[in-house]
Amino acid sequence: MEAVSNKSPGNYIKIKSKELRRWQDSFAAMSGVYLCCLDAKCEKITDFSGDLLEIPMIKNAVDEIHIRNIFQRVTEGDLEDQAVERTRIPNLKVAAVAAKLDGTTQLVWIVCGILKDAEYEADLYTEEPITDFSYMTTEKRFYNSLDFLRVTSLALVRALKSENQAAASTAENFKRSEDFKVSFHRAEIMTEIVSLLDSDDEIENIMTQILMKICEYLDISNAFICHMHSDDKLMDVIVQWTTNDTERIFKESQDLDRCWFLGRNHMVAVSPSTTMNSGEKEQLEDLGIKAVVSVPISLSDQTPFYACFAETREDKRSKDWLVDDIKFINDAIRILQNIITKRLQKNSIASSFQSLEAVLDNVGSSIYVRCMKTDELLFANRSLRKHFAKELQKNTLKELFEANIPPRSHSGNYEIYYEAKERWFDLYYTRIKWVDGRQVSLCAIYEITEKKIYQKRIEQQAYTDFLTGLFNRLCCERDLVTYVEQTKKNNTKGMLMYLDLDDFKKINDGLGHQYGDVLLQDISSAIKNIDGVQNSCYRMGGDEFVIIVPPESFRKLDNILEEIRRVFATPWYLKDGEYYCTMSMGMVEFPTAGDTVEELIRKSDIAMYEAKKSGKNRISQYSESIDASTIRRLDMEKAMYKSVEDSCKEFTVHYQPVMDIRGKKPKLVAAEAFVRWNSKILGNVSPGEFISLAEYLGLINPIGEHVFREAAKSCGKWSKKLNRKINIYVNMSVVQLMQPDIADKLKSAVEDAGIDPDQLILDVREALTMNNTERTKGAMEKICESGVRLCLDDFGTGYSSISGLRALPFATIKVDRTIVCELGKEEYAKSLIVSLMDLSGALGAYVCVEGVENKEQIDILNELNVPLAQGKYFAETMLAEEFEKKYI
Repeated sequence: MEAVSNKSPGNYIKIKSKELRRWQDSFAAMSGVYLCCLDAKCEKITDFSGDLLEIPMIKNAVDEIHIRNIFQRVTEGDLEDQAVERTRIPNLKVAAVAAKLDGTTQLVWIVCGILKDAEYEADLYTEEPITDFSYMTTEKRFYNSLDFLRVTSLALVRALKSENQAAASTAENFKRSEDFKVSFHRAEIMTEIVSLLDSDDEIENIMTQILMKICEYLDISNAFICHMHSDDKLMDVIVQWTTNDTERIFKESQDLDRCWFLGRNHMVAVSPSTTMNSGEKEQLEDLGIKAVVSVPISLSDQTPFYACFAETREDKRSKDWLVDDIKFINDAIRILQNIITKRLQKNSIASSFQSLEAVLDNVGSSIYVRCMKTDELLFANRSLRKHFAKELQKNTLKELFEANIPPRSHSGNYEIYYEAKERWFDLYYTRIKWVDGRQVSLCAIYEITEKKIYQKRIEQQAYTDFLTGLFNRLCCERDLVTYVEQTKKNNTKGMLMYLDLDDFKKINDGLGHQYGDVLLQDISSAIKNIDGVQNSCYRMGGDEFVIIVPPESFRKLDNILEEIRRVFATPWYLKDGEYYCTMSMGMVEFPTAGDTVEELIRKSDIAMYEAKKSGKNRISQYSESIDASTIRRLDMEKAMYKSVEDSCKEFTVHYQPVMDIRGKKPKLVAAEAFVRWNSKILGNVSPGEFISLAEYLGLINPIGEHVFREAAKSCGKWSKKLNRKINIYVNMSVVQLMQPDIADKLKSAVEDAGIDPDQLILDVREALTMNNTERTKGAMEKICESGVRLCLDDFGTGYSSISGLRALPFATIKVDRTIVCELGKEEYAKSLIVSLMDLSGALGAYVCVEGVENKEQIDILNELNVPLAQGKYFAETMLAEEFEKKYI
């Protein structure tokens, strides 16, 4: 039967009551106490352990009401997890010990102890003390049992929590691994502190060591232990510890004014958010303390000492204390309290060994102690006896775990793989003096098999392409470094081959992405089975692959190339049919042509582009004679991809005014937006170079969207400043127009800019009128339905048809600059504009003449009643700030 805890946040564990009962019975017999276990709802998980005839008397003296009251005392607060109370029987005490995780109670022990050495006033009790029960103990042993029970229970619930979460997802497992590391490290520190229990060092040195370990682990700048004067309000500072470059809080150590946060019999935690009066704040400021925790150190019902942990660093002024950190401090100071008690009372070796054995039996690791001189095994805790019974019997622990300890090493740790058990362990060792004074080796063994499995799984995920199962780019770069170093060291050669599939997009879009994925998987399977490169094939992303011919396979290069050609000469069976997919591949030899990852991948990429440029389905090896234009084109591609990934910040919008020339003075009515690219890598790149490349790479859409959004914002801003509407012309390519969601994007840009849709006018090329397909016409009609208008750009350079102009809803027709140049020279230019003016009236469109450069041309246009003009005569293209200064 299992007792299951409440299903509340932070409550994780299932407790197996039978196993818990067996452990409880053993603990009761060993400690001489009667105890039972309750869950978080105060319901019994186990009943009292002990003599069946004696338990009813215990229950009679400690009734259910008393149990519930002391249960509430340790569960309803965050800081108190252990309480002791009297009963109506003089020498019977009842205690509650709570085990909590993340502030949530997991289980509570109710412990009853009959004290042989209890001191009491007989007049206060009506019942006689118990003298003849099977389980009896001393007051000191009773309190020690409670401490060990609390530490053991906390370790138990943590272990059960880990066990119950083992089936979580990979992300949850990874998080648990991180939590395990924290708990693991915390257990290490606690183990180091426990190891000081039997140190012969001066007590001040031990205090300093414990303060240092706590502060270094929790990243606290200052700590001190002070002694309270019994006859006045002063104190003495016994020891202080500070981090490097941090000043001590107290310059003097004797007869100091007592700090206000001392003198209480419970822990005090002060953070910047703590409510304090002006005097308390002033004292903390004078001491330079930003946050502090004080823990009482009690000895024989008195509290002569306090351990304090203070943060004084300016960059930690907002520090808040975590409950887990406060509990860790409390646990560590409890051990220090035991050390001080032992020193003061001068316990015997036997009692010291018993205490130490109880502590080591309840830590979360397997521990053994071996005499350095005789190799005699002096101690093995419960966990070690359980998990390494055969090794204990065969006396092989030293051979198994200590074989790799350096001869003069005093302490350290390393990992061990135990092949017989197929398990991984972390060994921590230290040389200490045992309770009897002998020099011993103390070894703590933690199982880390799950941690190693997590690490291997994460590493595999980090270096493997999920779709194809090949290694990924990260792994390629790592391996390439290794191969290059091998060739340089051994004076050998290797080859890096960069492979790109030809027209993969057609298959991917034509058949569907699922068949594109199948093709990538089939190709990956084929290339990684080629002899010589089985372990050096990588998918770099998309339809790009890298094959590294390692030095040991370089002699097989010709065969490898032939096998690659054969792979791509074979059709692939996809969607009930056979399809061919060729590849273009660039090769670069290392280390002769390069010895860095970046250089080799770049040169193989250049060679691959040269293969594509030569007609695709080719293999090209890099050489210094490769055309510079190829390198320029590749550099532009990479720079453009990076710029688009960076939200197109390198692409700026320039503006040229569009003027109404019908009045006495030209008037600004619109502006045309032009995109310019100032690359961080290449500098200024002309639109003639990059626009066609952007269309080829499919990047014209994000760049174009960036342009029309910026242009729309400028239009809105300028219209508000002028207190009248002006329009904005933006060039639009066919690729952009064919986007299924272009109308929605334009609508979004107009709304964000706060302008009317008809203020945005899209310039489209004259060639569209010659390609007036239903799809093209439908796309432009949908744009017009949203209110955005169209303009026919560069009119006069092609073979526009009148029917084409009538079929498409153009608001403006722009005459190309080549026509304007002929004004005053060739009569046909003037005749064309006259005809267009007549036609524009019928179409309801404005005529705008581009490329105007002089006053003579303006005069001719005025004679022809042309309404709009733009060109160098008015202004060159300019940035928005300059445009605003000149025209707005």
